[in-house]
Amino acid sequence: MSKSPKHPVSDIAENESYLTEERLREDGTRLSDNDLAEVGDKLRLRVAVVYEIICQEGEEELARAPRNLWWSGIAAGLSIGFSVLAEALLRAHLPDTGWRHLVENLGYGVGFLIVIMARQQLFTENTLTAVLPAISTGKRTTYLRVARLWVIVFAANMVGTLIFGSALASGLFVTDEVHAAVAELSRHMMEIPADQMFLRGIVAGWIVATLVWLLPSAENSKVAIIFLMAWLIAALDLTHVVAGSVEAVFSFWTGDASLIEGVAGFLLPTLLGNIVGGSALFALVAHAQVNKEI
Repeated sequence: MSKSPKHPVSDIAENESYLTEERLREDGTRLSDNDLAEVGDKLRLRVAVVYEIICQEGEEELARAPRNLWWSGIAAGLSIGFSVLAEALLRAHLPDTGWRHLVENLGYGVGFLIVIMARQQLFTENTLTAVLPAISTGKRTTYLRVARLWVIVFAANMVGTLIFGSALASGLFVTDEVHAAVAELSRHMMEIPADQMFLRGIVAGWIVATLVWLLPSAENSKVAIIFLMAWLIAALDLTHVVAGSVEAVFSFWTGDASLIEGVAGFLLPTLLGNIVGGSALFALVAHAQVNKEI
C-alpha cells in the first residue's frame, strides 16, 4: 500500500525545522535532541508557510455546502453587531473628553472576536482566504466558486445585520443611554461622503486582510491582535461593509438616513473599497511575495 502524501504546509514546516537541526549538528552544538526540537518549535513561520495555511483555509471554505455558508454568514452578521453595541456601551459611560474616541473604539473588536474565534463566515475575511486558492490555481472554476461563496456570505451577512440593526433601533433591548450612543455613532458614519466611504473602505479591507495574515503566527496573542486591528479600523474612522451595515440599518429606522443614502452612500462604495483593499491589493501582493517559493 502506498503512503498518503503529506500536506504541503506540514512539509514546509518540517523541512524548516529539519534544516535547522541539521545545521546545528554539522556545526557542532551542545544542545540536546529535546533542545533542538524546541528550536524547531520556536521558529517563526516563513511567509510561504503562512500563505499555504491561509490557502488551505480558503479551500476548506470553498468546499463547504451553500446551506452551511448561509447560516454561518447570518450568525456572523448578528455577531458583528456586538462591535457597534460594545462601542456604544463604552461611549455611553465614558466622560465626554478628547480621549473618549480612542477608548470607546476598543469595543469595536468584540464582534470581530466572536466571528473569528467562532469561525463564522464574515465577508471581508473571506475576500482573502478564498481568493488565494483562486490566484494560485488560476482556474476559472475556482473563481466561480469564490464568486458563489462571496454572494452567499455577503447576502447572509446583510440579513444578520438587518436583524441586529432593526433590533437596536427598536430600543427594546438596550437602555436609553446606549440607544442614544448608537444613534450618535451611526449618524457620524452616515455623514461620511461616498468617495470617502470607498477610500476608507480600501484601508479597512487591507487591515482585515492583514489580520487574517497575522493569525497563523499569533499563537497565544490572537485575542490581542484581533482587538488591535479592529480598534485601528474604528479609531481611524474607516468603513467596514458588514459592521457598518448595522449602523446604516439603525439610521434608516430612526430616520437619519434614507434607503438610497444607505445603499448608494454607504453600502456600494464601502463594499467596493473593502474588496479592493482586501482582495485586489493585499491578496495580489501576498501572492507576489511568495510566488517563487511556492
